[in-house]
Amino acid sequence: MAGCHRPPAPDVVATVNGKDILRADLERYYKASIADNPQQPSADQENIVRLNILKQMIEDEILQQRAAKLNLAASDEDVNAKLTEIKAPYTQEEFNKQLQQRNMTIDDFKRDLRRSLTTTKLLNKEIESKVNITDAEINSYFTAHKADYNLIEPRYGLARIMVTGAPSPQTSNLQNNKASGDADAKKKIQTLRNRLESGEDFSTLAMQFSEDNTAANGGDMGFVLESQLRTDPEAYNAISKLKPGQYTDVLSIADPSSRRIMGYAIYKLISREPAGQRDLNDPRVQQSIRQGLRDGHAQLLKNAYFEKLHDEAKVHNYLADEILK
Repeated sequence: MAGCHRPPAPDVVATVNGKDILRADLERYYKASIADNPQQPSADQENIVRLNILKQMIEDEILQQRAAKLNLAASDEDVNAKLTEIKAPYTQEEFNKQLQQRNMTIDDFKRDLRRSLTTTKLLNKEIESKVNITDAEINSYFTAHKADYNLIEPRYGLARIMVTGAPSPQTSNLQNNKASGDADAKKKIQTLRNRLESGEDFSTLAMQFSEDNTAANGGDMGFVLESQLRTDPEAYNAISKLKPGQYTDVLSIADPSSRRIMGYAIYKLISREPAGQRDLNDPRVQQSIRQGLRDGHAQLLKNAYFEKLHDEAKVHNYLADEILK
């Protein structure tokens, strides 16, 4: 009986159904999470972050074990195909630099990639494949929210690549690339405009080089109302002349109060929607409602699924024990 309660090895921070989660892996994720933080966190803040990361690692291990039980683990072919896709926008040197900045080896990256693909396969089978949105649900939703589809003014679906010379402790693009001043910002945005002219993909360049929080979404800004767009006359005049799929020349971004130039942007028009009531027969309305209902149903099922798997798992968090002691 004493053997059942023996302490874990020093390098073990948690177990899930007897499977160890190692301190070295926790520290790798922890260091990656604070890499862009210019301030040194306090000891308490460090442990709060570690506990949150470990909680995610425990949840991930529960999902990995469930996927293995259902024979849904990602194959080597899956991993290599996804790795090739991810590396496509980069040279080998650029990709290696990305790994170094994240304190990862290629084996670490492939392992995380395998786990991510495995989770996707599991959730596709257990959740996504079981979500079915009926026409009746769409009709009911539209009837209850009809006013939401009555646009009081035109709106524009936009994407943006933005560069700023202002100092910033971190960037949000995949290249971790930041202009160092106004002159550098001008040079960078014009280079990106030239690459667009050469046929490169707008969203890919935005993900790699844009310096605002839309970079992760390929520059997608969602819909912007015409009244909002008119507050920047230069941007409105340029965008209003575009056809969907076209993009502007380089435009300056000015502070609304001082009119001081803060950066530069290229806008792409994705769609333009006129004012007026949208009908349920509009395919865009149906698709929007269907996707919204599907996302809501899927998230609800995922939350319940995670709770069920967690309840069935035997978990011991030794890091929490250490902190409480």
